[in-house]
Amino acid sequence: MAEIYLLYHMKTRLLLFCLVAFFSSLMATAQEKHVDESFRAPAHPRILLLKGEEKALMRNIRKDAIWTEVHNSIIEQADAMLDLPVEERIKQGKRLLHVSQSVLKRVFFWSYAYRMTGDMKYVKRAEKEMLKAASFSDWNPTHFLDVGEMTMALAIGYDWLYDRLPASSRKIIEDAILEKGFEASYNNANNDFLRINSNWNQVCNGGLTYGALALWDKAPVESAKIINRAIDTINLPMDLYAPDGAYPEGAGYWEYGTTFNALFLSALERVFNSDFGLCSKPGFLQSTQFLLHMTTPALNVLCHSDSGSRASFEGALFWFYQKTHDPSILYWQLPLYQDRGVKAISGARYAPALLIWGSSYPLSSERVAPKELSWHGGGINPVYCVRSDWSDKGVFLGAKFGTPSYSHGHMDAGSFTYESDGVKWAFSMGSDNYLRLESAGVDLWNLKQNSSRWDALRYNNLSHNTLAFNLKHQVTANISHFACDSMRLAGLGEVILERGYCKIDEIIEKPNQSGVVSDMTKLYYKQVQQVRRGVSLVDKKVAVIEDEVTAGRFFTMMTWTMVTEATPTVISDNLLLLEKDGKKLYVKVESPTPIRWYNHPAESRFSFDSPNPGVTIVSFDTDLKKNEKHNIKVYLIPDENREVNYTSVM
Repeated sequence: MAEIYLLYHMKTRLLLFCLVAFFSSLMATAQEKHVDESFRAPAHPRILLLKGEEKALMRNIRKDAIWTEVHNSIIEQADAMLDLPVEERIKQGKRLLHVSQSVLKRVFFWSYAYRMTGDMKYVKRAEKEMLKAASFSDWNPTHFLDVGEMTMALAIGYDWLYDRLPASSRKIIEDAILEKGFEASYNNANNDFLRINSNWNQVCNGGLTYGALALWDKAPVESAKIINRAIDTINLPMDLYAPDGAYPEGAGYWEYGTTFNALFLSALERVFNSDFGLCSKPGFLQSTQFLLHMTTPALNVLCHSDSGSRASFEGALFWFYQKTHDPSILYWQLPLYQDRGVKAISGARYAPALLIWGSSYPLSSERVAPKELSWHGGGINPVYCVRSDWSDKGVFLGAKFGTPSYSHGHMDAGSFTYESDGVKWAFSMGSDNYLRLESAGVDLWNLKQNSSRWDALRYNNLSHNTLAFNLKHQVTANISHFACDSMRLAGLGEVILERGYCKIDEIIEKPNQSGVVSDMTKLYYKQVQQVRRGVSLVDKKVAVIEDEVTAGRFFTMMTWTMVTEATPTVISDNLLLLEKDGKKLYVKVESPTPIRWYNHPAESRFSFDSPNPGVTIVSFDTDLKKNEKHNIKVYLIPDENREVNYTSVM
């Protein structure tokens, strides 16, 4: 304990130690040869759907009306895109990503349409698109996500259409992948994705690996090098699913990072018949529980960080189903399909992979409900979810803890989401438009305490369902999220932070009450002596948010905040009514000190913030007594249940 205590306070030495240990470990593992250039790969096409598997895939598709509808929609979209002009190298701000993603969708859809119909019109159009992309001066390696997706696009088209492409066109595509994909990835000015643990790693390694699989026959040495490096470095983001499967960037970025991770693993397994032990990493396959429980009865999600608030149909879950054989992880996919419509599902740029993974499972069959009503996950950004039942009108309560200092982070630690009878009463607004903020000069990707990122309305704690003291921001970690993860990789156990982080400290499971407690003091470093938050669901109906705060020796005003789309009306000093869609929710406050309600539209004084029509920030202030402990309870009570049988969790 003495050694850990010293490390805890000697930040500079700790950071140096962690980085050295981390890079030493990375360099050692990078020398491992998972695949050898002498390996004889299957004939083209070999990525995801092997040569000759088209008929079996079509038989599976025809067995289910929904998969048939998705297939037909993909073909229709492939036809509709035939007459579009080829994509040009036109950046939006610092990104070419919209072009790369468009090319990936076009080429993937046309390649799929050719393999399933045999019509050469799709080959000709895909060839034209790929040759244009290959002619770009580069694929914007300074924002390497763009390179990752463009490499995947050309790799799929090259591999799936190999026998129908002229040798001259194949050579141009080969050279483009080698130069604009592989060679660009060895420039240390551009390849930070190899050293970070966010979705960038998963997307970029996935795209480059597709390029390597496509070019294996032409460039086996270079391709083996790319794949070996990817298998080593994709461990970084995959490590962060531990211990329970909670994805630290939120549900929306689970869709991005984990889908590309599944594309990566699925392609490797089809060619090498091995996942190289990656699927057995703690928490990875269990991350389906994260997505399952984060989805609310009204098909929203417990939104945190830069994630959106609406749930989306997740094709990657069908790859996970092949691994787990647990139909309950697909529980929300049928209602999401019915709610969003076929084009929202088939329009995803990797929709052909959905059919490859999912067509053997009849989506229109009866759903299997999960057994557990509550779930929690630890890691960088711990979350907790509990519900009354698995119906579409049930009650849902979720809470997010963790840190603002990880990739795409918000000052939303301690925030909660509450939904009942189909109404989203309390939620987070999610991210703002990146290009809009960047164009206005916001230092959006700087997570330090004084960053202008935290001036943006949707990013700071004054616009999340959590606390503020004297209207100050939550405290960020005094070291980067990368260094935090390096500590864990260096074998020091849990992340050790002096400030800017909180975890779930206690799980509450009683006959009529389920919830969690977190000591959030480090998020309010030097603002108060201590702050603990309990979030629980009572009698499967009432949400109780309980804060135990010990003030310091100076004046402290506490602000309690909740973001809602409902209309607020103050009933009394301690009671507020929310109304939406003919439904009512009472917000009842118990506080040892008087409170002052303050409800206002979610509007900003800065022009760079996007408008938030229909969104209201409900809050109250209270003045805390110096050096005293205060217990403030807030009850969210549906109209039909005004009385609460509640036992304090603090």
